[in-house]
Amino acid sequence: MKKTIFSLVIATAIANAHFLTFIPSTDNVNDKKDANIKLDAMFIHPFEQTGMTMEKPLGIYLESTKNSLPLNETKKFEHKAWETAYQIKKPGVYQFFVQPEPYFEPAEEKYISHVPKVIVSAYGVEDGWDEPLGLKYEIIPMVKPFALYSGNIFQGKVLQDGKAASNVEVEVELYNEFGLKAPSEAHITQVVKTDENGNFSFVMNHKGWWGFAALIEEGEKEFEGKKYPIENGALLWVKAY
Repeated sequence: MKKTIFSLVIATAIANAHFLTFIPSTDNVNDKKDANIKLDAMFIHPFEQTGMTMEKPLGIYLESTKNSLPLNETKKFEHKAWETAYQIKKPGVYQFFVQPEPYFEPAEEKYISHVPKVIVSAYGVEDGWDEPLGLKYEIIPMVKPFALYSGNIFQGKVLQDGKAASNVEVEVELYNEFGLKAPSEAHITQVVKTDENGNFSFVMNHKGWWGFAALIEEGEKEFEGKKYPIENGALLWVKAY
């Protein structure tokens, strides 16, 4: 019985996807009163609205690791998380991302290193939202990411070292601040795969923030004298209205 219960706990932990969630106060700045963007970074289960501890990331950046933003420790879902802010002073398209410390997940016997990105439009500028930042693992939106409705098809391209990554699993979850209930565990995390050109599609059937996590296992990192694989995640967060 104990073995069965232990196996069930491990299976549940594996089934519930971890997302490094990165959400700004808005993805559209149209007025000066909204120009001070607040960005929250947290390691959570977005649909279930439960948290995990997120250790201090290497940084939160605007478009490049040369543009580091200040980090402040906070709490989300009763666990340590991080926040920053940025004052937008001129029209443009702004891309923010987080570079975390890799996290060891004993249930999956692997390290998890997810780099989430979010794109904000300011004062009506809509050019450059599909330009890659040059991250090692990255999702490029193929539809305008800050003008989406629920029911829209979101399309993205997964890049690895700047090249299209085919046959890659992309996990998808809604940041479920609406109290929605999934009909089964399998429905919590949706999964699609990239085609030969690295493209994937997904219909966002509800308003809110959606996280897309393209998972690529590459590299190893040591923990307590043993080497474990690294699950690298290219993440993108977009909002459906």
